[in-house]
Amino acid sequence: MDDTLPENSGKEPVKKRSDHEKTQMINRLKRIEGQVRGIQNMVENDRYCVDILVQISAIDSALQKVGYSLMERHAKHCVSDAVRSGNGDEAMDELIKVMKQFSK
Repeated sequence: MDDTLPENSGKEPVKKRSDHEKTQMINRLKRIEGQVRGIQNMVENDRYCVDILVQISAIDSALQKVGYSLMERHAKHCVSDAVRSGNGDEAMDELIKVMKQFSK
């Protein structure tokens, strides 16, 4: 089984994200963006390595949470819809690929 995923599948979500879901995710990503800018400032100001590494770990954790949230939504909506419509094998293969890529 080829474990590579396309950068852009061209697919649409089975169920569109609600305005609330979009707002929550965008706010999380904006916080992460701010944290990345903070790390840039820390590097520019020659901060202690461990302090920077702690912040990188926090960003990594925040991105993981966003990713797991998306993966859960994908499984509950896109994959389950594919199973119901008879395309479950393809959807499960895709989900397994993305889980492997996500866990690297």
